Amino acid sequence: MNYQRSSQLFHEAQQFIPGGVNSPVRAFKAVGGNPIYVKQAQGAYLYDEDGNKYIDYINSWGPMILGHAYPSVINVIVEKAKLGTSFGTPTEMETEIAKLAISMVPNIDKIRFVSSGTEACMSAIRLARGYTKKEKIIKFSGCYHGHSDSFLIAAGSGASTFGVPNSPGVTQGTAKDTLLANYNDIDNVKQLFLENKGEIAAIIIEPVAGNMGCVPPKDNFLQELKTICIQNEALLIFDEVMTGFRLARGGAQELYNVDADIVCFGKVIGGGLPVGAFAARNEIMNYLSPIGPVYQAGTLSGNPLAMAAGYATLKQLNDNPNIFESINNKTAYLHKGIDRVLQKSGIDFTINRVGSMISVHFDKAPVVDFNTAKNGDNDTFKKFFHGLLQEGIYIAPSAYETWFITEALTYQDLDYTISAIEKVSKTL
Repeated sequence: MNYQRSSQLFHEAQQFIPGGVNSPVRAFKAVGGNPIYVKQAQGAYLYDEDGNKYIDYINSWGPMILGHAYPSVINVIVEKAKLGTSFGTPTEMETEIAKLAISMVPNIDKIRFVSSGTEACMSAIRLARGYTKKEKIIKFSGCYHGHSDSFLIAAGSGASTFGVPNSPGVTQGTAKDTLLANYNDIDNVKQLFLENKGEIAAIIIEPVAGNMGCVPPKDNFLQELKTICIQNEALLIFDEVMTGFRLARGGAQELYNVDADIVCFGKVIGGGLPVGAFAARNEIMNYLSPIGPVYQAGTLSGNPLAMAAGYATLKQLNDNPNIFESINNKTAYLHKGIDRVLQKSGIDFTINRVGSMISVHFDKAPVVDFNTAKNGDNDTFKKFFHGLLQEGIYIAPSAYETWFITEALTYQDLDYTISAIEKVSKTL
């Protein structure tokens, strides 16, 4: 494929934007080469500035569960834009999408909309600390909750070691209140509570991890986290920015039958526009300003275009629950096909899948946490990525990201993808 125009645009962007991109993974540093510049998208396909067409397995990192430029979503955005793009005052659509989201998700009474998943998780942590009157939180290595200071923490040595910043600009004072645990390791979590008795406000977790590839929770892991939180008067926060309205109508809470205390949303809830949200029971959400002491605000929170796009997307999912079965079946079909062709290649690999999230790891050992995810052969992944790109298949440009499947994919698209992977596997 020819990438001349994309390469020129990237060269120009680097002169005016740090690294040439507005989100680091887009720069292709993990896989090498220059990023493609997308001109438009439709259904399951991307079209770049050089005229190349790709089957898309990123789907804007998750929001496009219905497909790109979905007619009912696009139409409502256009109509709303004609009335004005931002008012800084309440609108009826904010209440309508709130009612719809609450009706779909178990165990929430109120929801507040923000502008990103990062903002949702940041606000949820502040709310948890304000509600419990405790300061420390537990997060899991390899789980990403946005770039707020509290979350940019890497694990230290030993189960009870305080986190240390893994980005300049994050202070030691912030880092000391974030404790690191190993994903899927319940004994590690129990030890942290034992060593920090009465000090932990909340556990925050991706119920299905998506930032070390797709990594599902072990049997009863989420249930045990809930029990530990109850025993220690801490809150359980599910970061469902990826999983919310994707794994099921009610997200991971419904799928795993676990009630979180606070739930964070993003991606699907915005229908492709910048939206995040966090939700909880009345007694927790009523701690928020203007009726409670915990302050949170945002100029563009509840933006009318974003609310309209999110509402149109959620309404399609709510009115057509068969979409979840259909998209899960397509992902299972892809899983089976990739497994078949890679088995023949003799390459070491593991495939993880939950619902419409899937990832390929180039290591034969099970991938259950960040440490096992890091054992994958990244050189093989780089060849795999660029090989598929040449075949018109666009997957995440990082070995540590899940793929997101869209309902717009056809079985012909899936068969083509499986054939392309078989072709590429012979070159690895």
